[in-house]
Amino acid sequence: MSTSTNVTSSAERRNTMIGGALLVAIGLLVLLVQNVQTETLGLLFLPALGGLFLIAGIIGRQVGFIIPGGILTGIGLGVIFTQNPQIAVTDTAQGGVFFLGFALGWFLITVLSKLFTSETQWWALIPGAIMALIGGSLMLGGAALNVLEFAGRWWPLLLVALGLVIIVRRK
Repeated sequence: MSTSTNVTSSAERRNTMIGGALLVAIGLLVLLVQNVQTETLGLLFLPALGGLFLIAGIIGRQVGFIIPGGILTGIGLGVIFTQNPQIAVTDTAQGGVFFLGFALGWFLITVLSKLFTSETQWWALIPGAIMALIGGSLMLGGAALNVLEFAGRWWPLLLVALGLVIIVRRK
């Protein structure tokens, strides 16, 4: 038996163990949430689920678990942040708080992939930055909201410009 076969076999066994442990943990988490009805436990479900994926990704050094872990954790943080009455007072500001929490999850993907995998996922900074800008604009309101509205209406022009650049460069 060659060394590469042993390495592959060892990696496959580790991945199988991580996948199995993740399924067990998710099953136990869902059972807990379904059978212990508390508002706090319900709020913690998504971040806990995201955390399980993040742990699996860190242990297995696999970005395939870190990506959904970051997204689920970010959504969960956004929900938790919106439930805090001291953070936001208007519906618009609450939306901003949610987007900021969600952005944190995207940033987490880049940070954890840099620390624990062989390939840093820089692309996750793009949706994270967009959500952070939207969240900040919603929280600030006023002129920032006007800029956000303007950008929301006219962003397709960026696609047109990018397409034209590609066409001109191709010639």
